[in-house]
Amino acid sequence: MMSSQKLWWRAALLGCAVGCATVLWPGRTMPETTNISLPMDTVADYIHAIIEADRDVYTKHVVERMQTKGIVVASENWADQSTLPLPAQFLIESGQNVGRQGLGVQYRLISLWPINKRNIATTPLQSIGLGTILTQSNRPYTGVTRVADKRYYEAVYPDRAVTQACIGCHNAHPDSPKRDFKLNDVMGAIVISIELRQQPASGVRPEGY
Repeated sequence: MMSSQKLWWRAALLGCAVGCATVLWPGRTMPETTNISLPMDTVADYIHAIIEADRDVYTKHVVERMQTKGIVVASENWADQSTLPLPAQFLIESGQNVGRQGLGVQYRLISLWPINKRNIATTPLQSIGLGTILTQSNRPYTGVTRVADKRYYEAVYPDRAVTQACIGCHNAHPDSPKRDFKLNDVMGAIVISIELRQQPASGVRPEGY
């Protein structure tokens, strides 16, 4: 019969082997997971889906509910009047918040007929995209553009008039260049910009981020 001392040593060795395997296994599989890359259009689609979901929830479950109950309204001068931001302003504010985090990702609203003159196209790709999505609104207009010494992947997604409140606001606003929007019209675009940062030579991922 094997002595208790030998059993103890075998158990200890087995424990060390299991422990080492547990520690080293993630390290061996890590390259297979960390080197996964996604096409830039897929990344932009994911970001756009989150933006749209957040704005939709905010519009339906915050703005419309609060206004229906007479608790608080949404208005253009929300910061000064202690009201809720309009859904478009909510999107703009959240986009600025993301931009300040230095992740290389930005998003904002642009239009051919902006009420706020800051919401115009700022790159040739954005300008072409705004014109293209008016007639080809089933997919975003995408491409790579350069701003100063940085390169960006940009995706211009059509932004439709999905509620009567949005239509009424734009059609009635004194600063609106266009006042005949109808339901489901393309009112502008959500543009997503993702900085294309150079990857180390050992892990180049030209199509991913």
